[in-house]
Amino acid sequence: MKYCHISALVFCIFFLSLIVSIQARHHFHQKHRHSHSHSHKSSKTPHNFTFDVTKFGAIGDGITDDTESFKMAWDTACQTESQVNIIIVPKGFSFLIQPTIFTGPCHGYLVLKVDGTIMPPDGPDSWPKNNSRRLWLVFYRINGMSLEGSGLIDGRGHKWWELPCKPHRGPNGTTAPGPCDSPMAINFFMSSNLSVQELRVKDSPQIHFRFDACRSVHVESIHITAPRLSPNTDGIHIENSSDVRIYNTVISNGDDCVSIGTGCYDVDIKNITCGPGHGISIGSLGKYNTRACVSNITVRDSVIQMTDNGVRIKTWQGGSGSVSGITFSNIHMDNVRNPMIIDQFYCLNEGERCSNKTSAVVVSDILYTSIKGTYDIRNPPMSFACSDTVPCTNLTLSDIELLPDQGNMVLDPFCWNAYGDLRTLTIPPVFCLLDGFPQSILHNDIAHCSRDS
Repeated sequence: MKYCHISALVFCIFFLSLIVSIQARHHFHQKHRHSHSHSHKSSKTPHNFTFDVTKFGAIGDGITDDTESFKMAWDTACQTESQVNIIIVPKGFSFLIQPTIFTGPCHGYLVLKVDGTIMPPDGPDSWPKNNSRRLWLVFYRINGMSLEGSGLIDGRGHKWWELPCKPHRGPNGTTAPGPCDSPMAINFFMSSNLSVQELRVKDSPQIHFRFDACRSVHVESIHITAPRLSPNTDGIHIENSSDVRIYNTVISNGDDCVSIGTGCYDVDIKNITCGPGHGISIGSLGKYNTRACVSNITVRDSVIQMTDNGVRIKTWQGGSGSVSGITFSNIHMDNVRNPMIIDQFYCLNEGERCSNKTSAVVVSDILYTSIKGTYDIRNPPMSFACSDTVPCTNLTLSDIELLPDQGNMVLDPFCWNAYGDLRTLTIPPVFCLLDGFPQSILHNDIAHCSRDS
């Protein structure tokens, strides 16, 4: 009987141990399955989690479709309740990603750390038939995200640029009819508190970065490249966005280095190296008789080299609204064809749409200060071509020194219906600005734009 009691006691201990062991393993597997073996708490920051896309099945051989693995990593990180969630795209791999929308809002701040290479399908023939040809990577409704890393986003745009409909730029170039949509590489839409830094991005089929309906955007130390003749490959395009800072960035491409569309205000662009390409542009604005509002834009401490334009404001005939409170400061021009240009007759050879109209986007309060360097003598170094019916007003020039890169100086900057003044003497001299303020727009209501416009 004594031995029976001992045996029963041993059995009970063994049974309890077994239950504890099973529960522990069950708890481990539940936690393991929930995290996909993806995360560990950082030794420095206990509220950070990391999610390596290869742990979600991404192969990274440049051939296998890794889209679903990226989506799983994104969704898991987005739904994890921690302060910071870091998605790792590791070095040494090339990941093929189909056109995809990464959606929020997410529980914590997201970091997409790209140390490897990300690329889309190779050209129009490889693009998924049922997917939009306008977009590739879309980040939608994100509040708090950083896109960063030492890697490369390769847009593989060469086959898109050679579509028959594209504007070929050789002397015998032609443009054929047909579908011409090409995807923009990276799109942020209706998002806020965004940071993009340190990445290399190249050869987008169309625009490289687009920020639409975003606020609090910080772009820092990125490098964007595409061939000089690649069509519509803007570096960074912003639209309907505010509190945007673009700093310490190098952009060379086939279109605008930075383009600013309607609905933008409080934009600061500093220490940009731009060129070749089409320069830094506000616009085009007012196309198809639309209303456009842009204000409080600063471009400063930058270099623009071997571009078609330097700093440009371009609007279509027939638009309404205003561009105001613009400062171009401390900019060095190196062999730029049109260093300083306002073009209120912007047109892409679209027949009747290019005819003069009685309305225009009002351009006012534009300051050019400390703009120096060289220009291509095929065009005047300064051109202010303003609407016949809605003049440009309060253009201010200070400390302008522009000399020909080769040949003789063009002594006649061009002005048309442009009102402003000179704070200092300019090189070359500017005599064509009109004094005062035109009576024709003193009571022009279309000039007024609120930030809710």
